[in-house]
Amino acid sequence: MTRFYFYLVSLVIFLHAAPTFSRHPPQQISEAAGRDSTRRQLDMKECRTGNPIDDCWRCDPEWDTNRKRLADCAVGFGKNAIGGRDGEVYVVTDSDNDDPLQPTPGTLRHAATQEEPLWIIFDHDMVISLREQLLINSDKTIDGRGYDIQIAHGPCITLRNVSNIIIHNIYIHDCIPSGSTVWDPLPQFAISGGSDGDGISIFASRDVWIDHCTLANCYDGLIDATYGSTSITISNNYMLHHNEVMLMGHSDEFLDDKNMQVTIAFNYFGEGLVQRMPRCRHGYFHIVNNVYNGWKMYAIGGSANPTINSQGNAFIASDNNASKEVTKRESSLDTEWKNWNWRSEGDTMLNGAFFTPSGEEAPESYIKASSMVAKPTSLLTKTAKYAGTLSCQIGHGC
Repeated sequence: MTRFYFYLVSLVIFLHAAPTFSRHPPQQISEAAGRDSTRRQLDMKECRTGNPIDDCWRCDPEWDTNRKRLADCAVGFGKNAIGGRDGEVYVVTDSDNDDPLQPTPGTLRHAATQEEPLWIIFDHDMVISLREQLLINSDKTIDGRGYDIQIAHGPCITLRNVSNIIIHNIYIHDCIPSGSTVWDPLPQFAISGGSDGDGISIFASRDVWIDHCTLANCYDGLIDATYGSTSITISNNYMLHHNEVMLMGHSDEFLDDKNMQVTIAFNYFGEGLVQRMPRCRHGYFHIVNNVYNGWKMYAIGGSANPTINSQGNAFIASDNNASKEVTKRESSLDTEWKNWNWRSEGDTMLNGAFFTPSGEEAPESYIKASSMVAKPTSLLTKTAKYAGTLSCQIGHGC
């Protein structure tokens, strides 16, 4: 335990000191195209960390020509999200000319609002400041690997009544609210309500996977999922400098959220976070193999009897925590919340952190909130430093 604590503290110092986009130096494997297959297999084996998502694709030095392999690597409740795997590759070339009414060809909005499946990539570093929220159509992958891709200083991403979405390797920050939007994906028009200023808002959608993004400092939430959204995996993200991080569920009275299933795995909850990592209503939540580097109010909270299955996480309370308790329940009645099924299994509690369990201890009580096999917390010393956007270079493993 002492050695593990020392490594995690060193990791925290490393993440604090390094810039967002340069803290992940690319691994130098298979540099010469002509290396024999035995050496290549050894290199790929050595770069694996035990993270099942990353080990599925990251060691491949030809990831740039095998991008769609990523669609086979999801785990958890969002594992069936294939994004634009079955469509063409669309290259975004224009970061400046965002037109919400008649999207300009070559822009992210034009790609995201097409009806057919698309795997969307970029041809240079970009900071995209959207004029209105980006409403994404079904069957899309937004893949930022290979460049520094930021969506910032404007409204950000909304998934509304869609399915099969992958958002990967994008830095999303400083998002602001937007008004009602009329958008024109092809010949038809759709009218959307305004956005709250979330980094990513998931509304009545399913089969969604958000992986290896960095999210910070948005007006409302970093990632919110509401109105019956389900089959979601949020993995390998780095979240920092924000108050209300993730809201799962619209309201205590909205009963369609009882079917919500969300996996939150291999994320790094970093500096400057206050609460909602996540805050859950109704539904089933598998919170597994994440690192929590402090919180000002609480880490995991909820109301309306959600099932929370916390497994293999590292909770590191900071010295200036208002509370070292991981959990918070929005209920004044002990007789009510004590029946909610919240458990901590295989979690590591450091610097005074503690988790208050409740409800049934039987494993069968958590079947609907179990989406993958938890890894031991010792694995997190290898995986946590790769959370967030990756510095992927063509010709090398990411």
